[in-house]
Amino acid sequence: MSHSMPPPRTKGGGDHRGRHWNPSEEEARKNWDWNCPETRRLFEEAFFRDEDYIRQGSEDCQKFWTFFERLQRFQSLKATRKGEKDPSHPKPSVPALADLPRTYDPRYRINLSILGPDTRGSRGLGRQPPERVSEFRRALLHYLDFGQKQAFARLAKLQHERAALPIAQYGNRILQTLKDHQVVVVAGDTGCGKSTQVPQYLLAAGFSHVACTQPRRIACISLAKRVSFESLSQYGSQVGYQIRFESTRTAATKIVFLTVGLLLRQIQREPSLPQYQVLIVDEVHERHLHNDFLLGVLRRLLPERPDLKVILMSATINISLFSSYFGRAPVVQVPGRLFPITVVYQPQEAEPAASKSEKLDPRPFLRVLEAIDNKYPPEERGDLLVFLSGMAEISSVLEAAQAYAGRTQRWVVLPLHSALSVADQDKVFDVAPPGVRKCILSTNIAETSVTIDGIRFVVDSGKVKEMGYDPQAKLHRLQEFWISQASAEQRKGRAGRTGPGVCFRLYAESDYDAFAPYPVPEIRRVALHALVLQMKSMTVGDPRTFPFIEPPPPASLETAILYLRDQGALDSSEALTPIGSLLAQLPVDVVIGKMLILGSMFHLAEPVLTIAAALSVQSPFTRSAQSHPECAAARRPLESDQGDPFTLFNIFNAWVQVKSERSRNSRKWCRHRGVEEHRLYEMANLRRQFKELLEDHGLLARAQAAMSGDSFRRLQERRERRALYRLKRQHEESGGRRRKVLRLREDLDGGSSNEDQGAGDGVDIQDVKFQLRHSLDQLQAATGSAQDLTREQMALLKLVLGRGLYPQLAVPDPFNSSRKDSDQIFHTQSKQGTVLHPTCIFASSPEVLHTQEPEARGGEVSRDDKDKLSSRHQLLAFVSLLETNKPYLVNCVRVPALQSLLLFSRSLDTNGDCSRLVADGWLELQLADSESAVRLLAASVRLRAHWESILDRQLARQAQQRRPEADQEEAAGAPADRKEVADLSRDLLQFVASKVPYSLRRLTGLEVQSLYVGPQTITTAPSLPGLFGSSPLSPHPTKGGYAVTDFLTYNCLASDTDLYSDCLRTFWTCPHCGLHMPLTPLERIAHENTCPEAPQDSPPGAEEAAPEPLQKTSALQRPYHCEACQKDFLFTPTEVLRHRRQHM
Repeated sequence: MSHSMPPPRTKGGGDHRGRHWNPSEEEARKNWDWNCPETRRLFEEAFFRDEDYIRQGSEDCQKFWTFFERLQRFQSLKATRKGEKDPSHPKPSVPALADLPRTYDPRYRINLSILGPDTRGSRGLGRQPPERVSEFRRALLHYLDFGQKQAFARLAKLQHERAALPIAQYGNRILQTLKDHQVVVVAGDTGCGKSTQVPQYLLAAGFSHVACTQPRRIACISLAKRVSFESLSQYGSQVGYQIRFESTRTAATKIVFLTVGLLLRQIQREPSLPQYQVLIVDEVHERHLHNDFLLGVLRRLLPERPDLKVILMSATINISLFSSYFGRAPVVQVPGRLFPITVVYQPQEAEPAASKSEKLDPRPFLRVLEAIDNKYPPEERGDLLVFLSGMAEISSVLEAAQAYAGRTQRWVVLPLHSALSVADQDKVFDVAPPGVRKCILSTNIAETSVTIDGIRFVVDSGKVKEMGYDPQAKLHRLQEFWISQASAEQRKGRAGRTGPGVCFRLYAESDYDAFAPYPVPEIRRVALHALVLQMKSMTVGDPRTFPFIEPPPPASLETAILYLRDQGALDSSEALTPIGSLLAQLPVDVVIGKMLILGSMFHLAEPVLTIAAALSVQSPFTRSAQSHPECAAARRPLESDQGDPFTLFNIFNAWVQVKSERSRNSRKWCRHRGVEEHRLYEMANLRRQFKELLEDHGLLARAQAAMSGDSFRRLQERRERRALYRLKRQHEESGGRRRKVLRLREDLDGGSSNEDQGAGDGVDIQDVKFQLRHSLDQLQAATGSAQDLTREQMALLKLVLGRGLYPQLAVPDPFNSSRKDSDQIFHTQSKQGTVLHPTCIFASSPEVLHTQEPEARGGEVSRDDKDKLSSRHQLLAFVSLLETNKPYLVNCVRVPALQSLLLFSRSLDTNGDCSRLVADGWLELQLADSESAVRLLAASVRLRAHWESILDRQLARQAQQRRPEADQEEAAGAPADRKEVADLSRDLLQFVASKVPYSLRRLTGLEVQSLYVGPQTITTAPSLPGLFGSSPLSPHPTKGGYAVTDFLTYNCLASDTDLYSDCLRTFWTCPHCGLHMPLTPLERIAHENTCPEAPQDSPPGAEEAAPEPLQKTSALQRPYHCEACQKDFLFTPTEVLRHRRQHM
């Protein structure tokens, strides 16, 4: 084959009968090659422009050349046969296409005209033989005609399929019922077509503002695409979707699919929902938390909006509950479209007690695989879907099933659960090779969320793991339960979607009869603080009296309200505080919201945005990476010994840098480090959303759009953007991901034959969307500045995280330093014996948490850290406590113990000389030196008051900022605020840097019971002016001692020290006024704070305490009022006697 460029045509237009005939041109015609890349390029440039039916470089363009090659082969074969039959009529040099009829029957096509090089005066084809140009033009017309026929055939098939759906016969009845009633319940089982058809019936009936809610984002996208395709508005905007980071909604959109959470946010802004005529609430039977709340909100809204219509769509589960909730709303029941399913009960034999282990026995599952192999020939298609309770169970069965598949070569085994990478999840939709079946091992994600075609066999283990919340232990618990009868039926139904199926139930029929009829609604088993906060901001009244379809447990509501009060979102009267109303508008967990607000206050918005986004998505570390040491080694340089949030922060920043270097492949970079890139895209999207929210609420200055001064650069950016939009459009038009053929593999990874080639069309669509959504330059600048954090900024950032996460703290067990890495244990206030999650950075390097104080140890090595005096004790602040087989601390950051407790505790109790402190009633701190203790305590009181006042002012100004007249005042107040924040930052850093030796331990239950002295008979407060600033001391009614602030109670701790020990004062001379008298350290500090001669310019932070050694004061001092000299003192009983003698 010749790949040379076709020779130029002669000046005369290329007519070979002309006088100036060039013999080389005749040769070129004989050697003409359509496969020559240069030839193809010239024809593409002439015929496949942006405004043409086919665009250069598109998938259609590739398809055309494939079609063209086939047509050439067909025509040459036809010409050969014709020549054999009738050799007397050879055709002239015109190609075989000329044999086609000159006129094409117009009944079979829409007439197309193709603008070619002749009419456009294209320079590119001027030298090509005209018969070749004509041949190409006719082939193109033929291809477009062929495409039209295919499209019309598909359309006819589509209409036929729609008419065959069970719901098709009920369309008019649904519309008529909706006309007569405000609420209609449409109940239909899997496959009846309710989710795709009901919105179209409404559209056809003339409704133009329809919202359809879905519990999952993936369902919004897939349903919007399907409905727009079926309603012939695939490239229009009549049908759109709206999810957290994406929206295809325009002013022309008539049907919008959106998540329940988004609709609730819209109700928060516009309570009467004026933008909608009809609301369809789909999958109500799943009883998701937000769905139940939405139903309550709608029930209240309907009397105010008599024109609003509501359709509840449900599987045929507990329909009467929904109908009666809306005043006996009419029900339209649609039969499902399931083929007959045979149910086989195969109860497992009870294991002997000795052989019981944590691992699931895979043998019953393998027996099903063997039974299918023995009974059904391999050419009979039909895949197997196995329902297991969790990832550990999937791993057990996967290992055994892979070994079986390796021996038989008749199975491809694939796992399916939410922690898998998106690419691995997508493999379940791929096709097994001929004679091979897929065996998909899935959690209950395949029960409703994911529909996999070709399933003929189902194995139901009868178990499910559900996340519950334990209000007592304050942890999320993933527990295994028997499923409900409704779930068992859903699982069975998966076997009969495409043909007759078989469902193997690995339990007895009597077990099935004993199952609960329906699953436990989410509202009865999860933490409710986010819901309560949203309810408070929507002003729907007291959550305790809200008309839920089924009320939540009262204990869960009380726990949620108490949690929000602890976090400062609700005040004592359960009304929203300024920070609470702001948190309610941020679509994030309360803890994350607090971090964002505090981060913007300290001008640490950029790093906090990244950390908050990273903590709001699933862990980006792939499960398989844990077993690959090379992934761990590649990730090590990005790990931070400060904690998991900082590791995630480093990974995101490094990924953005890779993205900005166009030559590098970010997908490969992630795979090499065991990171799921999809999660990083989610982080980038969330980060942007958080940033916009902070800007909208006035907590962050809006970034000015940087204009490139260079017009060439702007032009280049516009071109790049156009190219990206074209790629996105091509990807959408080609239907996204193509199904691949799986390959048989014996290792545990299961793979597709062209897995490593990226997306089917060679385009990384995630990257395209990322570039369209984000300015890489801005993101790189933000992450670049965040990466260069100073030590001071890092310390402040840890304070922000610590305050955001408080009271989620864990204390290391005192014997950890003598335990091996995997046996390290930690204790929270409500749960003893927790461990680090395997993905936690400290799980592999716990030594950074051990109290190592070389100067305190000398040569002696103690076995525990319980009573060790050190200035380096640390606590772990954690994002969540999750119990699976063990209670795990997830996403931890280490913080200095003493300073964190002094700054964040909601309750601080002291003894008489403040050398013993108890934080929140569970952690005891013993300081070696009482003078340092008092100084730190006094400084923490001042710092906390300062921090609170700045935050309150900032939030008040943010609320004012909504009003335009406040602009001037706000602008004037900003510089003063900046100086105040800078002063506070400096003082906080100085406070955190203070080195004071102390011991740290967790109190036992018995010690907690006898912690306080109780109410005192002498109620006169001691005269210690200036000790805790201007805070007055008043007796505490229950603990005893004196309440200094709402969190600090002075001298209320009971003590068992000897009555007569350490009670002497020591003589001291004031360096400022020369006063010389015996004083306790407390009286000495009180005098220093109020001495008229003392300099006033010292900063309010805690000085690094290193006083001369003093005799320790007694913990048994009590207030004493002397009648003779009319003064108040803090005296031990011995001191009282000594004082009285002076007046005798």
